[in-house]
Amino acid sequence: MAEKIRRLSLVFTLLAVLSACAGPATPMTEVSREVPALAASGMPTRLYTHCGIKELRVEDTFFFAETPLDDGHGNPPPGWGNPYQDGAVTVSGSKAVFRDDNGHVVTFLARPGATGFLKTCS
Repeated sequence: MAEKIRRLSLVFTLLAVLSACAGPATPMTEVSREVPALAASGMPTRLYTHCGIKELRVEDTFFFAETPLDDGHGNPPPGWGNPYQDGAVTVSGSKAVFRDDNGHVVTFLARPGATGFLKTCS
């Protein structure tokens, strides 16, 4: 199980790196009320922070930070790793909560039906 989680974390990390060079994804225009069927609890993850703390992908669901965080210049706030922050994500219904050993806690809201990030940075 731990090996599977490590592999999933690696896949998510690689996808984040590869998508960082892509143009912006087409934003979702209609919000679905359907709650994603996820059952991830305390799953280790590397949150991509290079352009601030704004989006997260867990399995096939894209999430947007309830309160996006950055330093005002498109970087992570002081105290956050760059380009990644290691931690764990817990998904419950349409919310995902990222926590790390430094005490950071960020709540993300699902974007059901989304097929990509809203914005990727360069």
